[in-house]
Amino acid sequence: MRAKYAANPDRSRGRLVSEEESHFRSCFQRDRDRIIHASAFRRLKHKTQVFVEHEGDYFRTRLTHSIEVAQVARTIAGALGLNSDLTEAVALAHDLGHTPFGHTGEDALSDLMAPFGGFDHNAQAIRIVTSLERHYAEFDGLNLTWETLEGIAKHNGPVTAPIPWALADYNLRHDLELHTYASAEAQVAALADDIAYNNHDLHDGLRAGLFATDELAQLPLLGRCFSEVDESYPGLEPYRRQHEALRRFFGLLVEDVIAVSRGNLARLDPPDVDDIRTAGRPMIRFSDTVWRDLREVRAFLFDRMYRAPMVVKMRSEVTAVVQDLFPLFMARSELLPEQWRRDVESANDKTGLARIVCDYIAGMTDRFALQEHARLCGGKPVPERGTPPHG
Repeated sequence: MRAKYAANPDRSRGRLVSEEESHFRSCFQRDRDRIIHASAFRRLKHKTQVFVEHEGDYFRTRLTHSIEVAQVARTIAGALGLNSDLTEAVALAHDLGHTPFGHTGEDALSDLMAPFGGFDHNAQAIRIVTSLERHYAEFDGLNLTWETLEGIAKHNGPVTAPIPWALADYNLRHDLELHTYASAEAQVAALADDIAYNNHDLHDGLRAGLFATDELAQLPLLGRCFSEVDESYPGLEPYRRQHEALRRFFGLLVEDVIAVSRGNLARLDPPDVDDIRTAGRPMIRFSDTVWRDLREVRAFLFDRMYRAPMVVKMRSEVTAVVQDLFPLFMARSELLPEQWRRDVESANDKTGLARIVCDYIAGMTDRFALQEHARLCGGKPVPERGTPPHG
């Protein structure tokens, strides 16, 4: 049964461009489907979070991560009586704005764009779904509902000054009430993101040999999970042992969020979704104890995985790729594909050009960025499998 404070598709605030609604899909279902069919969503297959895409087929990509986030989000939303379609739409879209090479690429673009209004991946996701996807006859972007756009923009909480340029630009046309919290559905998507990446970064770090299973067994939360597995399955083969323990860790986080959030919602007893937005605090949360222990797990990953020598070396190499491509396209915009050159013709100044170049580079996959760098700058070649952005 859907809760009274769940987002109701029949009461949606609508789309920027009015459309006739579907007879057999709710507006939030249509949003989800449009996101899945978007070019930017397909490109997530070749964008990574920690490792570069060509380093191994086993490691998670932004696409597999987004699917995992959506699965967790639907589970939590269902348990809390929320709208699972809206939750899934926000979860699937939350990483659309990420650059090639994960946060390393974002950091490089942020530095390069500092004189031109900056760069933020959440704001870039809004730019993609409201402008850069250009497939429909009547509008640019995907023309998503206000609720889905709000969830993408604010799933990590209210957006305060300085508001990223791409988000501020759209908000002038379509007020997303950036000063408030998002719906409970969007808040669920944010916590599902935390759960998914904490779990799969441990998997990927083990796979890469950056740390050992016994080291994980010494961490809070995980120690308990390994003990339960050892008690139930003594002598279990190592790979199955680590998988069983991480599966329990995953479940522990989901169950904690559901229990704590149920309590928060029961105490607030909001009559509708707007009371979630104006509550002044997030309703969907971990318990204080689990959040404290999870910070220790994250500190371990930061030290042993995100700052591992092989990862630091990779970060330096791919940062150079972005730093080489950006000024090259700024100086020689004729190197951009034809559809991007048409946008350059309408750019009024250097800032306008920089934003076009930024959009182009941000949309690249890991592999395509490396291929373009090799072709244009003499960088290290990679196997031919890349695809251009927004094509």
